[in-house]
Amino acid sequence: MSALIQVLQKEGLAGILDTSKPSLALALAAIAFNPTAWNIVARNEYRNKTITRIFGGNAKAGCYFLALMIFSFGMLRDSLYQRALADQPRVPLLPEPLNLIVPAALAALGQLFVVTSTWALGITGTFLGDYFGILMDHRVEGFPFNVLRDPMYVGSTMCFAAGALWYERPAGLLITAYVYLVYLIALRFEGPFTDMIYSKRAEKKSS
Repeated sequence: MSALIQVLQKEGLAGILDTSKPSLALALAAIAFNPTAWNIVARNEYRNKTITRIFGGNAKAGCYFLALMIFSFGMLRDSLYQRALADQPRVPLLPEPLNLIVPAALAALGQLFVVTSTWALGITGTFLGDYFGILMDHRVEGFPFNVLRDPMYVGSTMCFAAGALWYERPAGLLITAYVYLVYLIALRFEGPFTDMIYSKRAEKKSS
């Protein structure tokens, strides 16, 4: 961390963040695109059933198709992030052996949150099945949802931070903060809309 402070004192933000690299802009664009695009697509699906109609009225097939798209674009985003890290200045962030232990632990815990969230919710629960009319019978309250409200987003953010620390790229930590901000904004739209879907179902059941 002392090396980081020295670089900042000597060169300022330019010493840790090279904004001239196209890979940085591509990574930032991909990070913002994913949750934004999928929220737009899912809301359109809820209102117009566009994907469901493409699959002949099969909502589950449509949801699995969207899941494949989300997963594929997520892999592309991660690849662009790795490329962006490689193009950024390298500055030691943690002393040995913490420079290996901390990012490894972050990555392991982050992946644990992501994988167990997917396992608990299932494919349709994870990949916006609610918008296709595929609703869960009850709220999932077991691990990791008994620890975090949004474990998948938190876990993903932890993995971004792990990559920054592992490759010793301070710019990666700034990107990680950006990731978390994007997720917070996405949740401001996603959460209330999902709550509305389930409240409408409850109203129908009670009427």
